[in-house]
Amino acid sequence: MTLLDRIALTRLVSQSFEHCLLTHLDHQPIDLQLARKQHAAYEHLLAEHGCQVLQLPEQPDMPDAVFIEDTALVLDELAVITRPGAAVRRLEVPSVMQALGSYRGVFTIDEPGTLEGGDILRIGRTLYLGLSSRTNQEGITQLEQLVAPFGYRIVTVPVVGCLHLKSAVTQVGENFLLLNPAWVDTSYFAGFQIVHVDPTEALAANALLIDETVIYPLSFPTTRNRLERSGILVQALDVSELGKAEGGVTCCSLIFTV
Repeated sequence: MTLLDRIALTRLVSQSFEHCLLTHLDHQPIDLQLARKQHAAYEHLLAEHGCQVLQLPEQPDMPDAVFIEDTALVLDELAVITRPGAAVRRLEVPSVMQALGSYRGVFTIDEPGTLEGGDILRIGRTLYLGLSSRTNQEGITQLEQLVAPFGYRIVTVPVVGCLHLKSAVTQVGENFLLLNPAWVDTSYFAGFQIVHVDPTEALAANALLIDETVIYPLSFPTTRNRLERSGILVQALDVSELGKAEGGVTCCSLIFTV
């Protein structure tokens, strides 16, 4: 795979980022310049791992727009534009839809369905869909109807205690998952080797696997040690300001091949 084969679609951190939506965290002061510096380092790391980074323009009045993952699912065969459960975030969608239209046929999730990309964990031809406060059953059903003709299987996973499915579980190796058992039932992932987050690091389950490397927040050293002891190659990155907005390392990009 060459640099031009893999696209990472990102968006600049908004100047209104400190007004981000929060569901399970309390508001803390956010350093906008530091957040942008951390986001730039994240983009640089994606480029190092073979991504052509395409940064969409800032949306100044949309605090959560940097979390571009929530707006779409990009598969080899099609792109699905989501309908975020937080109504204010639906304003982020049109520009992402326009950008993806250059690479894929584009389909949409329609009212009354809601679906956010943070609730979609793709592993091979299986899509694990988080039933959460942001994604409803109608959204899941619509997605299943769109992707079933291409051979994808849907597994619906209830999520409790966190924002999205990928706040609770992500893939960290060919057969490895990183998981917080307090937020998602491990039985939905039978057959995988599970690395549990350290109980003192509840937010530590969000990791971004690119090829054989896991991009991972610097903030969770104990869970990182668990990953490394499992033979997983980890590249740590400081995303502390993004984390204050309930974001993780999967949230800030849409990665796909062309």
